[in-house]
This record gives sequence, C-alpha cells and structure tokens, in this order.
Amino acid sequence: MTTTATQGSRGGPESQAPRGHASPGAALAVLPHVLRTALAWTDAHRGEFALPDDVLDPRTQVNATLKPLGELAQLCSTVRAATAPGTPEHEVAGDLVTYAWEQVDRGALLLELLRTEPFAAYPYEIYAAFAGYGLRHEGFEALARPLTATRAWAHTEQHANRQLGLINSERRVGVLTHTDAGAVLSRTWLGGLSEPWTFEGPSGYALTHTVFHLTDWGRMPDRVPEKTDAYLRTWLPAWADGCLESGQWDLTGELLAVGASLPGPPPLELLDAVWPVLADVQHTTGCVPETGVPVQDPAPDPYPFIDCYHSTLVTAFAAALSLRSLRPLRPLTDGSGPSRERHTP
Repeated sequence: MTTTATQGSRGGPESQAPRGHASPGAALAVLPHVLRTALAWTDAHRGEFALPDDVLDPRTQVNATLKPLGELAQLCSTVRAATAPGTPEHEVAGDLVTYAWEQVDRGALLLELLRTEPFAAYPYEIYAAFAGYGLRHEGFEALARPLTATRAWAHTEQHANRQLGLINSERRVGVLTHTDAGAVLSRTWLGGLSEPWTFEGPSGYALTHTVFHLTDWGRMPDRVPEKTDAYLRTWLPAWADGCLESGQWDLTGELLAVGASLPGPPPLELLDAVWPVLADVQHTTGCVPETGVPVQDPAPDPYPFIDCYHSTLVTAFAAALSLRSLRPLRPLTDGSGPSRERHTP
C-alpha cells in the first residue's frame, strides 16, 4: 500500500505516531471520549441516513441510501452489545438501531426489496443486522425461508469474504447455512495467510470484513482459528502503521476493530500505539474523515456526510470493541441460541 505521510491538525498524526513505542494505557485514556463523541455526531446526523421516498425505484442508488442505513444498524447494534446497560453510549446506540428499523418500516420495506430482487444478497444481509438484534418481520422470513433453501441461493457466485457475510446473515436469522464457513474462509486472502507485503486497500478491507463476518462483528472472537489469530497479531501493527502514514483513517479503524475481535488477550501494544493517533484525527464534533489530511475547520460539518459517515461509524464500532477487550464487562452476546449449519447438496 502507499505510505505517503500526512500532517494533520494539533501536531499531525505522523508526529503523534509512536512507531512501536506505545505508552501503556494510552488507548484507555482516549477511548471513552472517542466513542462518546463519534456516537454524538452520528446521532446528530441521523437524518442524513433517512431513506428517500423513491428508495424502491430501481434507479435509486443502493450505495447512497440502503447501504449507509444498513451500516448504521449493523455497527450500532454491536456498540450497544459491547457497552454497559444504562450508559449513554448504550442508549444512544440502541436509539439509532431503532431509528434504522423505523426507516425500513419495521421490515416491510425489506420484504418489498426481497420480492423485487429475490436472489440479491443485500436485502437479506440488511435484514439480518436487525434480526441479530432481535427485530424480526414474519413476512420477510416466510418468503426468505424457501428462497434460501434453493440451489440457486447456495450457488450464487461471489467473492469468498462476501460469501462469509451471507453465511453470517443466515446464522443471525437462524436458518441452516448454505455451506461451511471454514471451507469458505480458506479461500479468502486472510484465510490463505497471504504474504503480508501484498496488503493494500482492497485486500485490507477484504481481510477486515472476513474477520467481521467470521466473528459476527466481534461478538464471537473464538471463531477465529489459531493460525489466523497468530498471523493477525504478527502483522496488524505493520499494516496499521502503513495506514497511519498514508492517512487511511477508515481502514485504520477497521484494523483496530479486527485487533479487538481476536480471541484471548487484546493486542495492547497495537491499541495503545494507534488509538491516540486516530483520536487526534477525530474532529471536535466527533466525525472522522475516511482519508487524507484532517481539517482544522471548527465548523460543525467540516466534511461532507458521504466522506465521513462510514469512518465515524467504524471509529465508534472499533472503540466499543476495544473498550470491551481492555476492560471486559460481560460476554458480548445478543441472547440468541446457537444456529445450525449444513452443506447444501
């Protein structure tokens, strides 16, 4: 990946980067503020996630409408699961998931999408984000059940890490998975333990989402195989360092979330080295840019929404998981029972 250094405000992230000399406890010193302000910004901008009236029109761009809303539901549901009941972060995250559920008309809109595109994965995956939280729609599941049992569903052609996402969605809904997650993992960039120097933007996002789908967005760290865990613990610091140098803040946040989703003790040096840098990039309003030099503009909206909503959500998500790993509160679970898996003939 590129390693162009960037300079930011308040001394700039490069001058702040410890470069392997992490200060013990540095992550815990900044994480509560990072989480609180990122969620506050998201809550203040919830209206930007609202779906347009023509969302069902085939010409409406999914990536600019349903995708942000689905990400809001997915990441905030994990933030709520990772935070203690009664805390402001727990309550705000829950309110945002409820808001997203209302935007999809409590599942009815997703049912219409499924009827229109019965073999598209995205309506099912968005629904699964809510189902994993306990919000369900009988009509959606009644239609989805026979569709997901077809050979066509099982043999939809897609990249391996995307297939893991579908498997995790099936787990969340509670149906038999269409194939074995372990076999799919072995076909991913991460599962193959690829040469670490081949890490770049596309492979970076592929590996982070492989971990997110494998662990149910950090809820089940023990699903990470031992060899994969060791590989990630070895190379995450170097990859994160490269992202800091090149100003890839969104990918930095995702790598931090991966580090906090590993089984066993958290990677303390990684968290303590990187979180203070990302905290310095975060604007005073709580938003975080996806890439580039952080601005010094004190305005309430220093970046266009489309250029910071995802990185801000990812920062909140990673911060909640990091806090959970550094000071465990309770098992991260949604209360649902174990799901079943099968191979489709």
